[in-house]
Amino acid sequence: MSVVESIKSATSTAFSFEILPPLKGNSMDSIMNTIDVLREFDPKYINITTHRSERVREWNADGTLRVLSRRRRPGTVAVAAAIHHKYNIPVVPHILCGGFTREETEYVLIDLQFLGITDLLLLRGDKAAEENYYLPTSGGNAFAIDLQRQVNDFNRGLFEDGSSMNRPIVPFRYGMACYPEKHEDSPSLESDVLLAKKKVDAGAEYLVTQMFYDNRKYFDFVDKCRACGIDVPIIPGLKPLRKASQLDVLPRLFHIEMPDALVAEMKRCTTDEQAAEVGIEWCTMQALELKAKGVPSIHFYALNATQSVKRVAQKVY
Repeated sequence: MSVVESIKSATSTAFSFEILPPLKGNSMDSIMNTIDVLREFDPKYINITTHRSERVREWNADGTLRVLSRRRRPGTVAVAAAIHHKYNIPVVPHILCGGFTREETEYVLIDLQFLGITDLLLLRGDKAAEENYYLPTSGGNAFAIDLQRQVNDFNRGLFEDGSSMNRPIVPFRYGMACYPEKHEDSPSLESDVLLAKKKVDAGAEYLVTQMFYDNRKYFDFVDKCRACGIDVPIIPGLKPLRKASQLDVLPRLFHIEMPDALVAEMKRCTTDEQAAEVGIEWCTMQALELKAKGVPSIHFYALNATQSVKRVAQKVY
Protein backbone atom coordinates (compact mmCIF):
# COMPACT_ATOMS: atom_id res chain seq x y z
CA MET A 1 0.00 0.00 0.00
CA SER A 2 1.41 3.41 -0.95
CA VAL A 3 1.72 6.27 1.51
CA VAL A 4 -1.26 8.15 0.11
CA GLU A 5 -3.39 4.99 0.13
CA SER A 6 -2.41 4.36 3.74
CA ILE A 7 -3.35 7.91 4.72
CA LYS A 8 -6.68 7.81 2.90
CA SER A 9 -7.60 4.43 4.38
CA ALA A 10 -6.83 5.47 7.98
CA THR A 11 -9.93 5.69 10.16
CA SER A 12 -8.56 8.71 12.06
CA THR A 13 -5.75 11.23 11.75
CA ALA A 14 -2.58 9.33 10.84
CA PHE A 15 0.87 9.80 12.40
CA SER A 16 4.23 10.11 10.65
CA PHE A 17 7.62 11.63 11.35
CA GLU A 18 10.87 12.68 9.72
CA ILE A 19 14.47 11.76 10.52
CA LEU A 20 17.94 12.69 9.25
CA PRO A 21 20.65 10.28 8.14
CA PRO A 22 23.55 10.26 10.62
CA LEU A 23 26.59 12.43 10.08
CA LYS A 24 29.30 10.80 8.01
CA GLY A 25 31.15 8.22 10.12
CA ASN A 26 28.43 7.87 12.76
CA SER A 27 26.21 4.87 13.40
CA MET A 28 22.45 4.57 12.94
CA ASP A 29 21.86 4.10 16.65
CA SER A 30 20.18 7.49 17.13
CA ILE A 31 17.82 6.81 14.21
CA MET A 32 16.90 3.38 15.51
CA ASN A 33 16.34 4.83 18.99
CA THR A 34 13.97 7.44 17.54
CA ILE A 35 12.01 4.78 15.67
CA ASP A 36 11.88 2.52 18.73
CA VAL A 37 10.45 5.40 20.77
CA LEU A 38 7.85 6.51 18.21
CA ARG A 39 6.69 3.33 16.48
CA GLU A 40 4.12 2.64 19.21
CA PHE A 41 1.99 5.35 17.57
CA ASP A 42 1.69 3.32 14.35
CA PRO A 43 3.52 5.62 11.92
CA LYS A 44 2.09 5.30 8.43
CA TYR A 45 5.48 6.24 7.02
CA ILE A 46 8.89 7.66 7.96
CA ASN A 47 10.52 10.41 5.91
CA ILE A 48 14.30 10.35 5.45
CA THR A 49 15.93 13.63 4.47
CA THR A 50 18.58 14.01 1.79
CA HIS A 51 21.48 16.44 2.04
CA ARG A 52 23.50 18.05 -0.71
CA SER A 53 27.27 18.40 -0.81
CA GLU A 54 28.81 21.54 0.64
CA ARG A 55 31.94 23.36 -0.41
CA VAL A 56 34.54 23.57 2.34
CA ARG A 57 37.85 25.40 2.28
CA GLU A 58 41.00 23.82 3.68
CA TRP A 59 44.60 24.97 3.83
CA ASN A 60 47.26 22.81 2.22
CA ALA A 61 50.58 22.19 3.92
CA ASP A 62 52.26 24.65 1.53
CA GLY A 63 49.91 27.46 2.58
CA THR A 64 47.65 27.35 -0.47
CA LEU A 65 43.89 27.09 -0.15
CA ARG A 66 41.84 24.28 -1.64
CA VAL A 67 38.07 23.98 -2.08
CA LEU A 68 36.50 20.55 -1.55
CA SER A 69 32.99 19.23 -2.00
CA ARG A 70 31.74 17.11 0.90
CA ARG A 71 28.47 15.56 1.97
CA ARG A 72 28.10 15.59 5.74
CA ARG A 73 25.07 13.26 5.73
CA PRO A 74 25.31 10.63 2.98
CA GLY A 75 23.30 7.45 3.00
CA THR A 76 19.64 8.33 2.52
CA VAL A 77 19.02 5.29 0.31
CA ALA A 78 20.87 2.95 2.66
CA VAL A 79 19.05 4.33 5.71
CA ALA A 80 15.71 3.92 3.94
CA ALA A 81 16.57 0.33 3.05
CA ALA A 82 17.69 -0.50 6.61
CA ILE A 83 14.48 0.89 8.14
CA HIS A 84 12.31 -0.77 5.52
CA HIS A 85 14.01 -4.12 6.20
CA LYS A 86 14.11 -3.98 10.00
CA TYR A 87 10.78 -2.38 10.85
CA ASN A 88 8.58 -3.04 7.82
CA ILE A 89 7.38 0.56 8.03
CA PRO A 90 6.94 2.43 4.73
CA VAL A 91 9.83 4.82 4.12
CA VAL A 92 9.83 7.99 2.04
CA PRO A 93 13.29 9.17 0.99
CA HIS A 94 13.61 12.79 -0.06
CA ILE A 95 14.80 13.47 -3.61
CA LEU A 96 16.34 16.90 -4.21
CA CYS A 97 17.11 19.13 -7.16
CA GLY A 98 19.81 21.23 -5.48
CA GLY A 99 23.21 19.58 -5.33
CA PHE A 100 22.41 16.67 -7.65
CA THR A 101 22.66 16.18 -11.40
CA ARG A 102 19.85 14.50 -13.32
CA GLU A 103 22.14 11.52 -13.88
CA GLU A 104 22.79 11.19 -10.14
CA THR A 105 19.06 11.40 -9.51
CA GLU A 106 18.44 8.69 -12.08
CA TYR A 107 20.82 6.30 -10.34
CA VAL A 108 19.09 6.97 -7.02
CA LEU A 109 15.78 6.05 -8.65
CA ILE A 110 17.30 2.87 -10.07
CA ASP A 111 18.70 1.87 -6.66
CA LEU A 112 15.35 2.51 -4.98
CA GLN A 113 13.62 0.35 -7.59
CA PHE A 114 16.01 -2.52 -6.82
CA LEU A 115 15.15 -2.13 -3.12
CA GLY A 116 11.40 -2.04 -3.68
CA ILE A 117 11.09 1.47 -2.23
CA THR A 118 8.67 3.39 -4.41
CA ASP A 119 7.35 6.26 -2.26
CA LEU A 120 9.18 9.57 -2.59
CA LEU A 121 9.03 13.19 -1.48
CA LEU A 122 10.22 15.50 -4.27
CA LEU A 123 11.79 18.82 -3.26
CA ARG A 124 13.77 21.65 -4.78
CA GLY A 125 15.98 21.79 -1.69
CA ASP A 126 17.64 24.69 0.06
CA LYS A 127 20.43 26.86 -1.24
CA ALA A 128 23.96 25.66 -0.57
CA ALA A 129 25.58 26.91 2.61
CA GLU A 130 28.09 28.99 0.64
CA GLU A 131 25.41 30.60 -1.58
CA ASN A 132 23.50 33.82 -0.91
CA TYR A 133 20.53 32.52 -2.87
CA TYR A 134 19.46 29.27 -4.52
CA LEU A 135 21.36 28.37 -7.68
CA PRO A 136 20.38 25.34 -9.78
CA THR A 137 23.07 22.68 -10.03
CA SER A 138 24.74 22.40 -13.43
CA GLY A 139 23.25 19.36 -15.15
CA GLY A 140 20.55 19.07 -12.50
CA ASN A 141 16.87 19.87 -12.22
CA ALA A 142 16.35 23.55 -11.55
CA PHE A 143 13.05 23.31 -9.67
CA ALA A 144 10.81 20.70 -8.06
CA ILE A 145 8.48 20.61 -11.03
CA ASP A 146 11.49 19.74 -13.25
CA LEU A 147 12.41 16.92 -10.88
CA GLN A 148 8.78 15.81 -11.02
CA ARG A 149 9.02 15.67 -14.80
CA GLN A 150 12.09 13.41 -14.58
CA VAL A 151 10.35 11.03 -12.18
CA ASN A 152 7.27 10.96 -14.40
CA ASP A 153 9.45 10.07 -17.40
CA PHE A 154 11.13 7.33 -15.36
CA ASN A 155 7.69 6.00 -14.45
CA ARG A 156 6.95 5.79 -18.16
CA GLY A 157 10.08 3.71 -18.70
CA LEU A 158 12.34 6.43 -20.07
CA PHE A 159 15.88 7.15 -18.95
CA GLU A 160 17.27 10.67 -18.87
CA ASP A 161 18.92 10.25 -22.27
CA GLY A 162 15.59 9.27 -23.81
CA SER A 163 16.34 5.55 -24.12
CA SER A 164 13.82 2.97 -22.95
CA MET A 165 14.15 0.54 -20.07
CA ASN A 166 14.34 -3.17 -20.76
CA ARG A 167 11.90 -4.18 -18.07
CA PRO A 168 8.71 -2.82 -16.53
CA ILE A 169 9.00 -1.04 -13.20
CA VAL A 170 6.72 -0.32 -10.26
CA PRO A 171 5.94 3.37 -10.75
CA PHE A 172 7.06 5.79 -8.06
CA ARG A 173 4.32 7.57 -6.16
CA TYR A 174 5.19 10.83 -4.52
CA GLY A 175 4.23 13.83 -2.48
CA MET A 176 5.65 17.34 -2.65
CA ALA A 177 6.07 20.34 -0.35
CA CYS A 178 3.85 23.35 0.23
CA TYR A 179 4.21 26.51 2.31
CA PRO A 180 1.30 27.97 4.33
CA GLU A 181 3.39 31.09 5.01
CA LYS A 182 4.85 31.41 1.50
CA HIS A 183 8.16 30.05 0.27
CA GLU A 184 11.02 32.48 0.79
CA ASP A 185 11.61 32.77 -2.96
CA SER A 186 7.96 33.16 -3.93
CA PRO A 187 6.55 36.63 -4.71
CA SER A 188 3.23 35.90 -2.99
CA LEU A 189 1.18 33.25 -1.23
CA GLU A 190 -1.20 33.23 -4.20
CA SER A 191 1.64 32.29 -6.56
CA ASP A 192 2.64 29.52 -4.13
CA VAL A 193 -0.90 28.12 -4.29
CA LEU A 194 -0.83 28.17 -8.09
CA LEU A 195 2.50 26.35 -8.08
CA ALA A 196 1.07 23.74 -5.70
CA LYS A 197 -1.79 23.27 -8.19
CA LYS A 198 0.73 22.65 -10.98
CA LYS A 199 2.48 20.03 -8.84
CA VAL A 200 -0.80 18.23 -8.18
CA ASP A 201 -1.91 18.44 -11.79
CA ALA A 202 1.41 16.86 -12.81
CA GLY A 203 1.06 13.91 -10.43
CA ALA A 204 1.76 14.84 -6.79
CA GLU A 205 -0.63 12.70 -4.72
CA TYR A 206 -0.34 14.68 -1.51
CA LEU A 207 1.33 17.82 -0.14
CA VAL A 208 3.28 18.19 3.11
CA THR A 209 3.61 21.62 4.68
CA GLN A 210 6.60 23.42 6.06
CA MET A 211 6.42 23.58 9.86
CA PHE A 212 4.12 26.27 11.27
CA TYR A 213 3.03 27.42 14.72
CA ASP A 214 -0.25 29.16 13.91
CA ASN A 215 -3.01 26.78 12.83
CA ARG A 216 -4.98 29.64 11.26
CA LYS A 217 -2.29 29.96 8.62
CA TYR A 218 -2.68 26.29 7.77
CA PHE A 219 -6.47 26.42 7.60
CA ASP A 220 -6.41 29.59 5.47
CA PHE A 221 -3.87 28.00 3.13
CA VAL A 222 -5.97 24.85 2.75
CA ASP A 223 -9.03 26.97 1.95
CA LYS A 224 -7.07 28.76 -0.79
CA CYS A 225 -5.86 25.44 -2.19
CA ARG A 226 -9.36 23.93 -2.25
CA ALA A 227 -10.71 27.06 -3.95
CA CYS A 228 -7.97 26.64 -6.57
CA GLY A 229 -9.05 23.04 -7.27
CA ILE A 230 -6.41 21.18 -5.25
CA ASP A 231 -8.13 18.09 -3.85
CA VAL A 232 -5.24 15.94 -2.56
CA PRO A 233 -4.44 15.51 1.16
CA ILE A 234 -2.57 18.51 2.58
CA ILE A 235 -0.60 17.18 5.55
CA PRO A 236 0.37 19.66 8.29
CA GLY A 237 3.95 19.51 9.54
CA LEU A 238 4.65 20.24 13.22
CA LYS A 239 7.80 20.58 15.29
CA PRO A 240 7.71 21.10 19.08
CA LEU A 241 10.04 23.85 20.26
CA ARG A 242 12.77 22.70 22.64
CA LYS A 243 14.73 25.90 23.34
CA ALA A 244 13.88 29.58 23.66
CA SER A 245 16.61 30.31 21.10
CA GLN A 246 14.47 28.60 18.45
CA LEU A 247 12.18 31.62 18.53
CA ASP A 248 14.89 33.38 16.53
CA VAL A 249 16.56 30.46 14.76
CA LEU A 250 13.53 28.79 13.17
CA PRO A 251 11.97 31.94 11.67
CA ARG A 252 15.34 32.87 10.20
CA LEU A 253 15.98 29.42 8.71
CA PHE A 254 12.46 28.54 7.58
CA HIS A 255 10.84 31.96 7.09
CA ILE A 256 7.93 31.33 9.42
CA GLU A 257 6.19 33.49 12.02
CA MET A 258 5.81 32.78 15.72
CA PRO A 259 2.44 33.71 17.29
CA ASP A 260 2.61 36.42 19.95
CA ALA A 261 1.11 34.11 22.58
CA LEU A 262 3.82 31.48 22.00
CA VAL A 263 6.57 34.11 22.10
CA ALA A 264 5.24 35.48 25.39
CA GLU A 265 5.13 32.00 26.97
CA MET A 266 8.64 31.13 25.78
CA LYS A 267 10.10 34.40 27.06
CA ARG A 268 8.90 33.55 30.55
CA CYS A 269 11.15 30.48 30.51
CA THR A 270 14.50 30.68 32.26
CA THR A 271 15.77 27.21 31.26
CA ASP A 272 15.66 24.98 28.20
CA GLU A 273 13.68 22.46 30.23
CA GLN A 274 10.93 25.02 30.81
CA ALA A 275 11.02 26.00 27.14
CA ALA A 276 10.64 22.35 26.12
CA GLU A 277 7.53 22.04 28.29
CA VAL A 278 6.00 25.08 26.63
CA GLY A 279 6.90 23.62 23.24
CA ILE A 280 5.17 20.34 24.07
CA GLU A 281 2.04 22.11 25.32
CA TRP A 282 1.83 24.35 22.25
CA CYS A 283 2.42 21.51 19.78
CA THR A 284 -0.16 19.37 21.60
CA MET A 285 -2.69 22.20 21.33
CA GLN A 286 -1.98 22.51 17.61
CA ALA A 287 -2.23 18.77 17.01
CA LEU A 288 -5.48 18.36 18.95
CA GLU A 289 -7.12 21.18 17.02
CA LEU A 290 -5.88 19.81 13.71
CA LYS A 291 -7.15 16.35 14.59
CA ALA A 292 -10.53 17.76 15.68
CA LYS A 293 -10.80 19.43 12.28
CA GLY A 294 -10.24 16.06 10.61
CA VAL A 295 -6.83 16.51 8.97
CA PRO A 296 -5.81 13.28 7.20
CA SER A 297 -2.44 13.03 8.91
CA ILE A 298 0.03 15.00 11.04
CA HIS A 299 3.72 14.88 10.16
CA PHE A 300 6.24 15.56 12.95
CA TYR A 301 9.74 16.92 12.38
CA ALA A 302 11.49 14.84 15.02
CA LEU A 303 15.08 16.11 14.73
CA ASN A 304 16.42 16.51 18.30
CA ALA A 305 12.83 16.37 19.54
CA THR A 306 12.05 12.66 19.84
CA GLN A 307 10.91 12.73 23.47
CA SER A 308 8.87 15.88 22.88
CA VAL A 309 7.13 14.30 19.88
CA LYS A 310 6.44 11.20 21.98
CA ARG A 311 4.77 13.23 24.71
CA VAL A 312 2.67 15.10 22.16
CA ALA A 313 1.66 11.85 20.46
CA GLN A 314 0.67 10.30 23.80
CA LYS A 315 -1.92 13.04 24.23
CA VAL A 316 -3.14 13.06 20.63
CA TYR A 317 -3.15 9.43 19.44
